[in-house]
Amino acid sequence: MSQWYTAAMIEHVSIPVSDYRRAVQFYTAALKPLGYKLKYEWAPDAAGFMEGGHASFIIAVQKRPQATHIAFRARSKKAVQDFYAAALKAGAKDNGAPGFRRDYGPNYYAAFVHDADGNNVEACYFGARASK
Repeated sequence: MSQWYTAAMIEHVSIPVSDYRRAVQFYTAALKPLGYKLKYEWAPDAAGFMEGGHASFIIAVQKRPQATHIAFRARSKKAVQDFYAAALKAGAKDNGAPGFRRDYGPNYYAAFVHDADGNNVEACYFGARASK
């Protein structure tokens, strides 16, 4: 087996969007609490957002995007809450306010929103436990 098969990390993911400018504005605001910054623009087709040293999240314009789900790991419960507030302020629709998701596990704290294209965008944190 080749050397490159030994790594178990995802390099980057991209999600489909229909409007480049709207998506760049939304994701710049919504992902700021999670430490992401707009790093690359290949306007009007795609943009890359960086956290932790490389652009790991990309938006790519498609004529008829099919909605998808993506989850971003947060550093704290507050970061999840700040993501949710920033996303709603930037135009997202609520799909689950910040809170523990006991059906996912006792330490699964998350918030969910839908972007303008219906993508289900989540921020999650695993460093706390729900009270019994």
